[in-house]
Amino acid sequence: MSNLSKLTVLFVEDEKEIVNALQSAIGDEFANFIVAKDGQEGLKKFLKYKPDIVITDILMPIMDGLEMSKEIKKVSRDTPVVVLSAFSERERLLKAIDIGIDKYLIKPIDPDDLMEALKILAKELLSIGDVIELGNGYKFDKSGRVLIKDTQIIPLTKKELLFISILVKNLGVFVLHEEIKKYVWANKQVSDSAIRTFIKRVREKTDRNFIKNVPGLGYKIYTE
Repeated sequence: MSNLSKLTVLFVEDEKEIVNALQSAIGDEFANFIVAKDGQEGLKKFLKYKPDIVITDILMPIMDGLEMSKEIKKVSRDTPVVVLSAFSERERLLKAIDIGIDKYLIKPIDPDDLMEALKILAKELLSIGDVIELGNGYKFDKSGRVLIKDTQIIPLTKKELLFISILVKNLGVFVLHEEIKKYVWANKQVSDSAIRTFIKRVREKTDRNFIKNVPGLGYKIYTE
């Protein structure tokens, strides 16, 4: 089993023939191969499914691939984005680089070339061991399921550990309120004020800036 089989990929392309061809050629290599027909739908599916890698065309209706990629990088700077384009003009390439695109491949796409690029990205993504560095002296031990500050283990309740675990699992991405409710409270009714109180307790055990909140969106671990 290759590293690719552990990953979820989002493929954003408005030409159905290309979608079908690429999905047939490489789709089975991944745990999930999600498709979207334009940048707007791609951004929505990115926020919903939290894919490990994004592959996108540039020219698409409603929202083009570069604009979508720019929004994705705002939410999750470390999610690799591979751009596929029939355009090789210097201006487009420079714009892609400015946004933070990780790979840039020119159409027509050779599936073997794309797979090679994806294997490199997958190796980088999966090279992290059981202990994940979170920045500012924090680490999360996935096997031991403990949060560590410098050399000290931070005592967490079961729900607090579930909360930290889902943030670590989606490191760099804001985890939506509804997803937190589902994961931590198993779909039981819980008020927004109760969640805020819960987050406050976690911050008291860590520090004020450990968890970042965007009102109306969700929470993520602050790693900058």
